[in-house]
Amino acid sequence: MTLGLINANPVVHAKKERVARTEDPHADDDAVDPLEIYDFVRDIRDPEHPYSLEQLSVLSEESITVDDKLGRILITFTPTIQHCSMATVIGLCLRVKLKHYFPPHYKVDIKVSPGSHANEDSVNKQLNDKERVAAALENPNICQLVDECLYSNEL
Repeated sequence: MTLGLINANPVVHAKKERVARTEDPHADDDAVDPLEIYDFVRDIRDPEHPYSLEQLSVLSEESITVDDKLGRILITFTPTIQHCSMATVIGLCLRVKLKHYFPPHYKVDIKVSPGSHANEDSVNKQLNDKERVAAALENPNICQLVDECLYSNEL
């Protein structure tokens, strides 16, 4: 957790119930389901607050799109405030969690929702540049923060 919260009083929403799945999610020629992705990432903890990305409405089912023909997955997220300093950390958390989850022919793009961040272009560029992502994940402080968000038991 960081000291001096930028958004000290975020709006917190109730968690949705999980949809029970009976079939193998990758049985259909490696087709990817947006709801499957959402269920996988919705419990990532926000870097500043002890709430999930779902509870803060940073992420929703509608913010994930899949184009199986082109092999592309787009995840857009909405920071709680326009000048959120943790937007890149949230994007890194999503990328790390999804890294080994998809068949290798899928390209995953992670972006902030249009108009939701003051530095939208810069954040999007950082989150989708392999070299910048790799460099960020070499930083032990960033890695520790990402791990705390991914593996926190506070939720």
